[in-house]
Amino acid sequence: MTAARALVHYEVDRRVAILTLDDPPANTYSYEMMRQLDARILEARFATDVDVVVIRGAGEKFFCAGANIQMLAEADPTWKYYFCLHANETLLRLEHTPKLVIAAINGHCVGGGLEVALACDMRFARAGGAQVGLPEVGLGVLPVTGGTQRLTRLLGKARAMELMISGDKMDVVQAQALGIVNEVLDATDFIGAVLERARRYTAPSKAALAVGHIKRACQSGAEVAIEQGLALERELQAKLFSSSDAREGMAAFTGKRPAQFEGR
Repeated sequence: MTAARALVHYEVDRRVAILTLDDPPANTYSYEMMRQLDARILEARFATDVDVVVIRGAGEKFFCAGANIQMLAEADPTWKYYFCLHANETLLRLEHTPKLVIAAINGHCVGGGLEVALACDMRFARAGGAQVGLPEVGLGVLPVTGGTQRLTRLLGKARAMELMISGDKMDVVQAQALGIVNEVLDATDFIGAVLERARRYTAPSKAALAVGHIKRACQSGAEVAIEQGLALERELQAKLFSSSDAREGMAAFTGKRPAQFEGR
């Protein structure tokens, strides 16, 4: 039996897991790619040698151009519904993983590709001519892999709706000005620059466990009443108070020395 082709590559480099979407020419995702992405997210979640996850696209031109339209055109409505459901579940798993996730937008990031990036905690884009946007309205459909929900939460209803109903795309500098992209980085060594930033949140220099718990508090707490959000915050803090990293951080502070965190 022929082994399934790897559509999502996984490697670990100094406490950063790098997940590469690889289906040329545009790294469009299929059900099989989403299944592999789902599996790699779980692998990174359980990995004790991983503090931060970076998602990038293979090649130089595309981060991801979204779902494979030919695949969707040939599928029946029931299959398409379950495909969208699984894609939602995969990105929720990414969002709920208590480790920082960074989108390295190394090329065009449109449609479902932007929806993948929106499910990440930070987005760094390579300087150049890459386009960002949600143009699904031009196909007679809506952004269904979280675009209507995450972009609205990020930009507010009026601005997000304008971008989606127009289907307009923008360059990465415009995306940064809107707050979709955190930072535009020089193209010369883009991935190297992303990894340098990713390692700012890894042990031993940063308390990665605290970073993950801050993410959980923000992601989950933002969707509930403030009383429930504060309760979640207290529970997460209680866990951190009993961690080795908290003991090290406080000892380092009182001892006037740099902390050496272990991520536990």
